Amino acid sequence: MSLKTETAGKRKSAFQRIPGVGPNMARHLEQLGYADIGDLKGESPERMYERDRLLHGGTLDRCVLYVYRLAVRFAENGGQDMPPEQMKWWNWKERGN
Repeated sequence: MSLKTETAGKRKSAFQRIPGVGPNMARHLEQLGYADIGDLKGESPERMYERDRLLHGGTLDRCVLYVYRLAVRFAENGGQDMPPEQMKWWNWKERGN
């Protein structure tokens, strides 16, 4: 799968298939060195958040961590068998979802 796909003349990141990941969050993932959704399997959302926070000067909204939690879970099961509430990043505030 390619990192970018053509959509109405605009390049769209494959990461945007993950619920809650728009163009900005896709750029965050790319800046962290991920090339494809599969690269997120087995990653630590907390470590991803910490790396991203440092990359952006030490300040980053906590909601980015919640999106990373959802993204890793999505990558690990391809979005299959995830209850609808787990497809919303704001439901990943607490660990163990």
